[in-house]
Amino acid sequence: MTPIIELAITDWKQQPPAPMQERAVEALEAGGVLLFPRLGFPTEGSEVRFFTSAVAAKSKNVSLDGAGGRVRGSSLEASAAAGLAAMMKRYAGCSRRLLLNLLPRYEAGLIQGRTSYRPVEIKGRAASWRHDDTRLHVDSFPSSPVQGRRILRVFSNVHPHGQGRTWRLGGLFESVAGRYVPYLSGPLWGSGWLLHLCGVTKSRRSAYDHLMLQLHDHMKADSQYQSGADQITYDFPAGSTWIVFTDRVPHAAIAGRYALEQTFYLPISCMQDESKSPLRILERLTARKLA
Repeated sequence: MTPIIELAITDWKQQPPAPMQERAVEALEAGGVLLFPRLGFPTEGSEVRFFTSAVAAKSKNVSLDGAGGRVRGSSLEASAAAGLAAMMKRYAGCSRRLLLNLLPRYEAGLIQGRTSYRPVEIKGRAASWRHDDTRLHVDSFPSSPVQGRRILRVFSNVHPHGQGRTWRLGGLFESVAGRYVPYLSGPLWGSGWLLHLCGVTKSRRSAYDHLMLQLHDHMKADSQYQSGADQITYDFPAGSTWIVFTDRVPHAAIAGRYALEQTFYLPISCMQDESKSPLRILERLTARKLA
């Protein structure tokens, strides 16, 4: 099962001792979740106005582009929109500082992606099976190929009234991948570049991305896996933060609202043990080079 490792970090600028850094990177790369139960993201007084689902327009979350700083999915305008963007930018900075202090070996390759604010209640939200995040899955983004890079995400429950954010966590990636590899097909020759040239993807979709997208879909579509897989349910408390490689750990968010999330990408060359990456695991299972 996915282990949850609690670490006693209570400040975003805290410098952890070397033994904690070593424990953190080993647990994270092995498929664990790092939990900081008393590391809350401090919101400012004027930001109380953002604790309403009305902040989101028609989507489930509001996102901030890491490169251009553009906010998408919000119903806010003018100064209110700027205030929300400022809160999310502050969270992005705090998340990066936390990772660099706790996981210094990742600094050379860490790439900052989008920041998200999720004010809408998960439970009871209508969604197609493919977009239903209450189903166990590993992350793979159709329009944003990673070409083997890791997807590392920082989450914080900022619910002002103490509601937890409930997740389901599945078992080992190797077991899940082994279950579906016989049903995964390789991409058509040249399709990865063609999708990029046509503007469907932001970069070339590699064979790895192609297989990970299929794995994501097979997991979500398999009702037997969803109900019968080894899994635990965990409530991440309000005022807590957690870090996880979401491309390796099967996860599902099933209840909660008011969470912040920061996505990072990491080349596997920066890992302590790249053999534990989904890329290397899938290459072993398929006996093919995938990126």
